[in-house]
Amino acid sequence: MKKIYYLIFLLLTSLRSYCWGFYMHEKINYHAVFLLPPQMMILFKPNIGFLSEHAVDPDKRRYMIASEGAHHFIDIDHYGQYPFPEVPRDYKSAILKFSADSLQAYGIVPWWIQIMVGRLTKAFREKDKQAILKIAADLGHYIADAHVPLHVCSNHNGQLTHQEGIHAFWESRVPEIFAETEWDFFIGKAMYIPNLSSFIWDRILESAVAADTVLHCEKEISVLTNPEQKYAFEERNGKIVKQYSTEYATLFESRLNHMIERRMRQSIFAVASCWYTAWVNAGQPPLDHLVHDSLFISEEKEYQRLNLEWKNGKILGRNCN
Repeated sequence: MKKIYYLIFLLLTSLRSYCWGFYMHEKINYHAVFLLPPQMMILFKPNIGFLSEHAVDPDKRRYMIASEGAHHFIDIDHYGQYPFPEVPRDYKSAILKFSADSLQAYGIVPWWIQIMVGRLTKAFREKDKQAILKIAADLGHYIADAHVPLHVCSNHNGQLTHQEGIHAFWESRVPEIFAETEWDFFIGKAMYIPNLSSFIWDRILESAVAADTVLHCEKEISVLTNPEQKYAFEERNGKIVKQYSTEYATLFESRLNHMIERRMRQSIFAVASCWYTAWVNAGQPPLDHLVHDSLFISEEKEYQRLNLEWKNGKILGRNCN
C-alpha cells in the first residue's frame, strides 16, 4: 500500500518550493508596511497589494536570469569559521580578494541588499513612484532570504547530511501551518539604520549560527519519529501531495524554540527599517506627489513575461532549496 501511494505521488505531483515560500514573502512585505511612519504610509499603504504581490518577483526571475540566484544566498562557511573574518564586508574589497566570479558562485546576498538599498534611495530622491515600489518589493525579498539559516550555508538543503527537503520544510511548510493562527506580527516601528553594512552582516551571522541548529534539531526528531508519522498525503490545489505532517512540523517548531517565527519577525522589522533608512538617506522627500505614477506598457509586458517564464520555465543557477 505504501508503494502505491508513493507511485501516485511521483506520477501526480512534483513539489516546488521557493525561498520563504511565495506566501511568506508576500506576508513579510505586507506586515513591513505597518512599521513605517505616516509620511511613508501615504505611499506604501495604498500600494500594499503591489508590494505583497511583487515580493516574489526575484524568485520568478531565477527562471530567466542565471545570475539572479546569487542574490538570494551566501555559502558563508566556504570562507572559514564564524565570524568569518576573512570575508571583507565591503563588496569592492571582497571582489579584489576573491574575484567577482567566485563571489557569484558562493552567493552575494549581504552585498546585494546594500546595493538595492542604494537603488531605493536613488528612487526616493528622484521621486519615481514605480521605481520606489518595484525596488522596495524586490529589496524585501532579499532581506527576508538573508534571515533564512539555510541560505547562509553550503548544506542548503541538507544534501550533505541526508536531510534533503529540510529547506522547504523550514521556510515553507512550517510557516504555512503556524503563521496565520499561532504567530504574532505586532512588532513596533521601523528604525533608522546608521551603519547598513554592520546591520546586514549581523543578520547574516545570526543565520549562519542558526544553520547548524536547524540541521541538528531535524536530525534529532527524525530519529525519534516513526517514518509513517513523518509524512502525510494532503490535497493541495486539486492534487495529492506528499508533505511533512503537521505533527512532525509541530515537533520541529517546538524543538527549534520557535526560531522560524522569530526570524520571520526579524525579517519584517529589517525590511521596514531598510525601506525607512533609504527614505531618510534620500532627504525624506514628500511621497504624496510623485512622478511616473503608473506602469509603462513596456513594464506591464515585462511582468507578463516574468510570470510566463516562471510558469513554464526551469530555474537557472542554484536552486534555493
